[in-house]
Amino acid sequence: MKKLVLASAVAAAFSTPLAALAQDKSPHTVTGNVSLNSDYRFRGISQTFGKPALQGGFDYSHSSGLYVGTWASNVYGGSTGQSLGQVYNQGNMEWDLYGGYKFEPIKDVAADVGVLAYFYPGAKYPASAIASFNNSAPKYDNTEVYGSLGYKWFTAKYSMSTTDYFGINNTTVGAGNTAVTGGCGITSSLTAGAVTPSTTCAGINKGGSKGSGYLDLGATFEIGNGFNLGLHYGKLSVKNYGLFNYSDTKVAVTKDWLGFTWTAAYVDTNAKRDVYRTAKLNGGTTSPTLYDPSKSTLVLSMGKTF
Repeated sequence: MKKLVLASAVAAAFSTPLAALAQDKSPHTVTGNVSLNSDYRFRGISQTFGKPALQGGFDYSHSSGLYVGTWASNVYGGSTGQSLGQVYNQGNMEWDLYGGYKFEPIKDVAADVGVLAYFYPGAKYPASAIASFNNSAPKYDNTEVYGSLGYKWFTAKYSMSTTDYFGINNTTVGAGNTAVTGGCGITSSLTAGAVTPSTTCAGINKGGSKGSGYLDLGATFEIGNGFNLGLHYGKLSVKNYGLFNYSDTKVAVTKDWLGFTWTAAYVDTNAKRDVYRTAKLNGGTTSPTLYDPSKSTLVLSMGKTF
């Protein structure tokens, strides 16, 4: 589920501002970005069932430090019939809006504070995950506030949800398919209605997940011949739902070539496989295609800024 402000910031670093072409000293900067990716990994978890993603966005910034932007990507919208699993039921798009303020509190230290809203048009939690499903079923939409500090090659960022974390609450996964275990994950040998043992179930009466947090530590180094090395460590903590907690890592190599930014990134997590596993139904629940979106993978991408 982006991330997004980080992706836009990286893209902006290699961009040529449209406004600057018209007036070198203009306080306004507008940039755009587009990329093709072999997978869309958000905080280490695939959002596209391991399939390619087309992504893009626009950013506006002012010399005062204020900025706003938007970004979008395709996501996997199939249905598993389970309350857990990485899927955006009935939706196939993520659309983000964000804004914030960048400043330098002390020399050589870059600070950034802002808010980011994630939307999934048409996507709602599946009927089997909710005791009384109706047209007002809960959505996956999420809003976070964030703050970051950067010094030379190192950046530390923390994001905190001001809503239930991507819809996780008592209604969507805290009550789930039974009144005993709450929402459960998906076994590696899924049959109709099968769920994992209670150790991989969310439990009941857990409340909401507002206040969940994600710590993002990153470092970037020049390694010669136009190549850059990026290192990332992230840790997700979902309030009241420790079942969803995990850490993720990424090692990326980036180079500008032929007018594009090329990236190869190795991504890995220690997320609970049964919880994040997704089942793609091939015309029936007895022969699904299972996919673990948390497993390690190599993500390749090419991007362009303008």
